[in-house]
Amino acid sequence: MNKTLRSVGILGTGSSLPEKIITNYDLEKIVDTSHEWIVTRTGIHSRRIADDNTATSDLATEAALKALKAANVKAQEIDLIIVATVTEDMAFPATACIVQDNIGAVGAAAFDLSAGCSGFLYELAVAKQFIAAGVYNKVLIIGAETLSKVMNWNDRNTCVLFGDGAGAAVLGPTEEGSGILSTHLGANGEGGKFLTLPAGGSRMPASVETVEQNLHYIKMDGSEVFKFAVRAMGNAAKKALELCDLGVEDIDYLVPHQANTRIIAAAAKRLKLPIEKVYVNLDKYGNMSAASIPVALDEAVRNGKIKKGDNLVLVGFGAGLTWGSCVIKW
Repeated sequence: MNKTLRSVGILGTGSSLPEKIITNYDLEKIVDTSHEWIVTRTGIHSRRIADDNTATSDLATEAALKALKAANVKAQEIDLIIVATVTEDMAFPATACIVQDNIGAVGAAAFDLSAGCSGFLYELAVAKQFIAAGVYNKVLIIGAETLSKVMNWNDRNTCVLFGDGAGAAVLGPTEEGSGILSTHLGANGEGGKFLTLPAGGSRMPASVETVEQNLHYIKMDGSEVFKFAVRAMGNAAKKALELCDLGVEDIDYLVPHQANTRIIAAAAKRLKLPIEKVYVNLDKYGNMSAASIPVALDEAVRNGKIKKGDNLVLVGFGAGLTWGSCVIKW
């Protein structure tokens, strides 16, 4: 095993989005809301929704294949696959194992990771350790969600917020001084009650009663999550910068979790970062939980917004309550 820690970077990215688009005007027809109400409070105009035959692993597989192609890496070269999701295909096997089989990554280790919307940052930090230590050479990380399948479409406080999608990245060794410069993770379990999917686990197994009471759908205290998010986003970004001795003035692009434009604007203001340096695609896709950051990152890369040598800050928050951030020299 290599005793010298290696530099680790992203070799390629990919994403997958369902074809079906649901706009705010569509939602006006099924729940008591309006386009203006949603845009004013969230910044969301539309979101992608998976059809009945599309599972989380399907979106994850497509994103993975695109990331492998972008990285010029064969599936057989992948040593480990991590899927961050809260909407796994089933309790077990892990969605990562299903993806492993789908792409032909024979022999790769595979597991799922649950950290809500912070999931991509958590798996990025985990993957970095394996590669830096020389345990693995190539790791595929995927953030994938089909949140529409755990959504109460009669609850206007949640159904307007979320969308489906998947984003992936291939990580591997990179030249010294580039790649992932720092990572920072955190959690506050005391706030876990503010964002939950109550039933279906060992605490509250599925039953006629849990189904009738809509306990298999997302429950959220929006005001509490909002207050937490505003603090967490700015503080986590600052911490990641401190860990690699960089300042806000060194940021070329901030790629935040796409949950709410007011939260993103507040985080940028807290950092004193011009909004022009913040990548936002929330208006098109809504909150895709663990998929939001990797989809935004892939889109920014493909649109030419991110260039070699740029300093990126990825930052997010999620159920748990969790938060995470990282700094990458592209």
